[in-house]
Order: sequence, then structure tokens, then C-alpha cells
Amino acid sequence: MEKIRFYAEDQPEDVIIVGAGFAGAVCARRLAEKGRRVLVLERRDHIGGNAYDTMDASGVLVHVYGPHIYHTNDEGVHAFLSRFTDWYDYSHEVVAKIGDREMPVPFNLHSLRMMFPEDAARLEEKLVAAFGRGTKVPILELRGTGDPDLEKIADYVYENVFLHYTMKQWGKRPEEIDPATTGRVPVSVSEDDRYFTDTFQGMPKEGYTRLFERMLDHKNIRLLLGVDGTQILERMGDKTVIYTGPIDELFGECYGALAYRSLDFVFETHATDSYQSHAVINYTVSEDYTRITEFKKLTGQKVPGVTSIIKEYPRPYTDPATQIPYYAIINDENLKQYGRYVALAQKYPGLHLLGRLAEYKYYNMDAITRRALDLADEIG
Repeated sequence: MEKIRFYAEDQPEDVIIVGAGFAGAVCARRLAEKGRRVLVLERRDHIGGNAYDTMDASGVLVHVYGPHIYHTNDEGVHAFLSRFTDWYDYSHEVVAKIGDREMPVPFNLHSLRMMFPEDAARLEEKLVAAFGRGTKVPILELRGTGDPDLEKIADYVYENVFLHYTMKQWGKRPEEIDPATTGRVPVSVSEDDRYFTDTFQGMPKEGYTRLFERMLDHKNIRLLLGVDGTQILERMGDKTVIYTGPIDELFGECYGALAYRSLDFVFETHATDSYQSHAVINYTVSEDYTRITEFKKLTGQKVPGVTSIIKEYPRPYTDPATQIPYYAIINDENLKQYGRYVALAQKYPGLHLLGRLAEYKYYNMDAITRRALDLADEIG
């Protein structure tokens, strides 16, 4: 890692940012370029948040906290991030392992032909006639057509792509799964096997950590690692504080801990050039894990004779000391609890909440980059 330049210690910071992931680092860079002096406090011993990547013992670049795939339609976001990295041209394609077959997901016309070979032409004609080629149709809409053939497609997608995978991901029984969530699962009336259809897609050529190193390398940014910023309210005074950590921890969990789902990751290295057909294979009806990612297929890295994979096991989030909160469990009760914490935060005029832990919501990387840029521009 290139040494990050610190501004002089006798120059007091204007802004304190807690967290050096996408939310904190993007905000820090934008504010630094506006002439603000920024102190970034990061609890971990590395930058990059959950996008942190590093070489494993076999020389393969791995994403320590699970795979991160970049995609966006936001030209401003792409232009900003492209200042700190070149891109490896990668379009994400995912397959679901169903029995001994690998089916493209989201379910599309290739999936249709694979799973309904005898009826595929007739079913495809019906889909195109009803919805148009190139559309994405929620299965709830398919189920509401009154056409038994289209309802059969919806039922197949629900059972084989959505139901068991979601039960593993969220730890819920079928009857506990919100029907509205089920209804959003799409069937793609196209032959496009890409998981994302955004204009800009790829992976940082030298990895996410290198991107963050460049982003935080500014004379107006001072970075401290291994510092717990949850005590920031005691020292903020009249300073501007951007907090990206868990909001419940900021206030000592005075209203109780917010609910999350966590993940356990199992890394494996195999003495082979290739472990599986695609970078990511989802196990939608079998296995305890939800997916396997093979990193070389994500990054395009060339390491002959060896490859590294990761298996993801969803878990309840019960122990902050040993687990990481990945996904907020959004329901009325939890949002009400979160709202009580927001009311506390509003008593501090200089405090800004930013990111999935502070705002108790999920962000894609491009969405949080946009949110961070806009907040920095608002603060000025």
C-alpha cells in the first residue's frame, strides 16, 4: 500500500468521518477536494469496508467479505470512481444449480428452453405476445394473467429460483415470506444472460483496496485505523460528523440492538485452473450455502494451476463481537425501532447518518457512492 499523505497534525479537522468504506471514503475525498480537512476513523485495520480485497496465500485476489460486483447507470458515479481505477471488462452472469443442470438467472428465454424443452416455443410466443420482448415480468403479474401456461412458468420460478434460496437467505419458512417480495422476482423475456443490464459494468483492475488507497490519498485527509468511532458524540463539539457505522451502537443500544442477517464465509483453495463454469453459482434448491464464488472468474486474474472459492452461509446476527451485520431485516417493528434512534441523532445538528448501517437499509455500491457525493455537496 502506498503511504497515504497526512495533513499537518497542528491543523484541526473540519469534518470527522466514522468508517472508511464506500460511504466514508467517497465523502472524505469529495470534501477534501472542497478544501475541508477531514479525519477518517476506521474500526478495522484496513480501508474499504466490506469491499476490502487482498491476496490470499495462493496469490489469488479474494474479496474477504464476499463478492462485490460493480455496475451502474449513473454516469457521475462512474466518472468519479474511474478517477481511482481502470476497469476490467466483466459482465456478471449467474447460473442456478438445479439438480445436474445450470440454469441462467434471472430466469430468461434460455432458462425457459432448458427447463421446458418441449413447450418452450409455445411458451415463449405467449410471453412475447403478452409482455413484449426485452421486458422483465414479476411472477406475481404472471400468476395474475389467468393463463395456465404463464402461471406454470411463474410457479416454476417461485419454487426453483426463489423459495428455497430465500428461506436460506432470511431464515424464514415459506408462510413467513412476504408475498409482495415474492412478486418482485422477475422473468426476463430476453436472451440476455447478464445478471445486471447497467450501462457501466466491470471490476477494478487492481482491486477495490487499491481504489480506496487512491481515493483516500489526499493532503486534506488524515486516516486512523483501529479506532472505534462509536464514541464520537463525546468529542464532536461543533464539528461536522458523518457517521457510517451501526446507529444502535452509536447510542449504546439504548433502544435495543437492531436486527440483521449475517453471513459465514468458507474459503477454499483448489489445485486446478478452474473450479466451476461461472464466477457465481447459486444453489437455489440444495446445499446449506446460498452460492459459490470463484474469484479468478470475477477479476480476470491469471494464476495457473490454482483457484480460490468462497461459500456463503446465511446466519442469524446474534453476536456483534464475532459477526458482521450484512442485511437489515426490514419490517414495521424494526423500522419503528430505527426511527427512535434517528430521533436521538437529530438532537445533534452536526451529525449526518450515511450508509447501510447508519441508515438501516441496503445500498448497492453505486447507490451509496451517489448518496455520499450528494451529502458531501450538501455539506460543502
